Amino acid sequence: MDYSSLLAIAAIGIAGAALFTAQQHKRPAHSCCHGLNVMDFGAKGDGVTDDTAAIQAAINAACKRRGGTVFFPYTENGYRVAAAAHDTIDGKPCRGQLYIPAGPFNIQLKGEHPCKLLYSYQVRPKNTSTVFKPTVFGTMTQNNTMIFSDWLPPEEHDPNARPWSILSTIEGTSCAGKFSVNQVSIANLEFRVKLDKELMYPRQSAVNLQNAARMNIQDSQFCLDDNVGDTELGKALQPNPNHTVGLMGPGDQNDNVVIRNAAVQGFRYGYVLGEHVVADYLYVHNCEEAVVFHDCSHLSMIHHIVAQHNQKVITTTRGTLFGHKPGPCFVQIDTVDIEGGHGIEPVVSQMTHGVFDPDNRLHGSVTWHVPWGKKEFAVEGGAHFKTTPFSN
Repeated sequence: MDYSSLLAIAAIGIAGAALFTAQQHKRPAHSCCHGLNVMDFGAKGDGVTDDTAAIQAAINAACKRRGGTVFFPYTENGYRVAAAAHDTIDGKPCRGQLYIPAGPFNIQLKGEHPCKLLYSYQVRPKNTSTVFKPTVFGTMTQNNTMIFSDWLPPEEHDPNARPWSILSTIEGTSCAGKFSVNQVSIANLEFRVKLDKELMYPRQSAVNLQNAARMNIQDSQFCLDDNVGDTELGKALQPNPNHTVGLMGPGDQNDNVVIRNAAVQGFRYGYVLGEHVVADYLYVHNCEEAVVFHDCSHLSMIHHIVAQHNQKVITTTRGTLFGHKPGPCFVQIDTVDIEGGHGIEPVVSQMTHGVFDPDNRLHGSVTWHVPWGKKEFAVEGGAHFKTTPFSN
C-alpha cells in the first residue's frame, strides 16, 4: 500500500470520528441508550441521599417530551425516597411520593436488570442449640434495582380513600377509572415500603396506577423493607387497619393490563385488579387478601399464581374500595399453587379461604394445588366460580 492510500484511509477515519462526535452532540440532554438516566438528574442511589426530587425531575422530563423511559442504574444501596407524599397535584388527588403527571403519555420506569423475587416473611423458631445453626431464610438482601421509602404516612383507615403510595398516578376525568395518563410501564424494579416496627404493619402502599388507562408490569417486586417476623425482631406482622396495596392496577373501563413475573409481599391487599388483565406468574406472600378483583365486565385471565402464606387467596371487594365500584368479575385463573402457612407465624398470614366472594360476583374457574400441609381450599360464596383440585 503506497503513501497516498494511507493518507486516504486516515482521512476517512478522521471524517468518521468527526461525524460520530457530531452525532453525540445531537443527542438530547440527560439521555442514554436506555432512556433518561435518573443519575443525570441528580439521583445518587447511595441509600442515604433523598432522591425524590431527582427521580421526579426525570419523570417530568420524560413526560414533557410526551413519554419515554426513565432508567435506574443498579446500585448496591438503592434509591431512597424520603419526601412526604403529595396529597394533591394541581388540585387533583394523588397521595404519591412520586407521581406520573397527567397527560397523553406512554411512560416506563425501568431498572437495570430483572428482579430476583421472593423474600420470606414468617417467624422461624428460635434455635437454642449451640451446635446446629438454622439456615438464614429470607434475609433482606439487595440484589435488585430498588426504590425504597422510609417515610411513614398518617394512618388511613377509610377504604374509599386513596392509599398513600411510593408511586401514584393522579386522578383524572377520563372514563369510569378517572384516567389521567395513557400508559404506565414498570420493568426490573423493586419498590420497598417501610414497615412500622412498633405497630408491625405498613401504613403505605407501593404502587398505585389506578388512573393509568393501560398498565404493563414485568420482572418487578413490591414489598416491605424488613422481614415481618424474623427472630431478631421477635415480632410478627399484625392485621392492618390501613388499606395498603402492593400493586393497584387501572380502574374500570381500562384496556391492556399485562403483568408478567411480579411479586407482592406484606400488604393488606396484594394485587387489586379489574378487567382486561392478562397475567403470567403472580407471586403473593403474607397478604391478608392476595388477588382482589373489583369489576371485570371484560374477561381477565391469569395463567399461574403462587400464593404462599396469605389469609385469603382470591377475593372480590365488598362495597367500594379506593373508588372502585363493585361489579361482576369474569375471571379465568388456570392454576394456583398454595402454601397455607398453617401453624407458622405470622398468624395473620395463615390461610382461611381459597376463594372469598360473599356477594357471588366471581364468574369463572380456578384449578388449585396444595403440595403439603392442609390440602384444603375453603370457599365462601363463589356460587358462579368453579374450583377444581389439581392433585390431592
